[in-house]
Amino acid sequence: MANRLEGRIAIVIGAGSGIGHGVARRLATEGASVVVADVNLEGISATADEIGKAGGRALAVKVDVSRPADTRMLVAKAVEEFGRLDLFVNSAGVVQSKQYLDVTEADWDRVININQKGAAFAIQAAAGQMIKQVPDSVRKAGFSDRSYGKIVTFSSISGRRGREYQLAYAASKAAVISITQSAALAFAPFGINVNAIAPSVVETPMWDQNNREKEAAFGIDARKASQEFIGRIPLRRPGTVEDMAGAVVFFCSADADYVTGQTLNVDGGYEMD
Repeated sequence: MANRLEGRIAIVIGAGSGIGHGVARRLATEGASVVVADVNLEGISATADEIGKAGGRALAVKVDVSRPADTRMLVAKAVEEFGRLDLFVNSAGVVQSKQYLDVTEADWDRVININQKGAAFAIQAAAGQMIKQVPDSVRKAGFSDRSYGKIVTFSSISGRRGREYQLAYAASKAAVISITQSAALAFAPFGINVNAIAPSVVETPMWDQNNREKEAAFGIDARKASQEFIGRIPLRRPGTVEDMAGAVVFFCSADADYVTGQTLNVDGGYEMD
């Protein structure tokens, strides 16, 4: 496999498990040095250890993405360790499935603070550092013929339309699509590309949690319901962590230098808009 990201410095938030873990490993395989971040210190320590054993370079940093000061600290540590920041991926998030009438203010705040506020200010921290690295000539011109940074965050197909049992989650993921577009417009003059990925079913610990919450809230067999959902996906299978990581690598590579402000459905064809 060609090392398309050789010499690049990357941050992956949410790298303690699931999609973020797979993304961090794939970026390292492609040649990037990776700062792996999560609130789960045990998880990111294991991720960093895996990358190191495979011959890559990784640094584990514990962060709470809902705290903007944490993501600013994370970017500073990445620069302190590796000297710069080229690639930034935020896959941190929480899901909640609950009857609309049962959603509390605390439920709303938790989901929005992590998924929406966390995404907005994590992008801000990453872009701020990337802009510092842009040549003065590019800043003065207000445009660039090459990319000076890649930012990728995760929405969801739940962000494409409302969900009766996912008030806060669907709202937060719809907001990520808008945040991605706003950031893409704001940072385009500096040659910084900002894009998002919208998965459907990916069998991770978060999906397992979602199934448990559905069973508790609605008294259904969540695994059976998941299989019925998968049956409506044109490709007739759930997504994999590797599917998501492949899309991230595309956005982080030179192949996507002319792509910005987009949210790519990586969902087996479930959504086609």
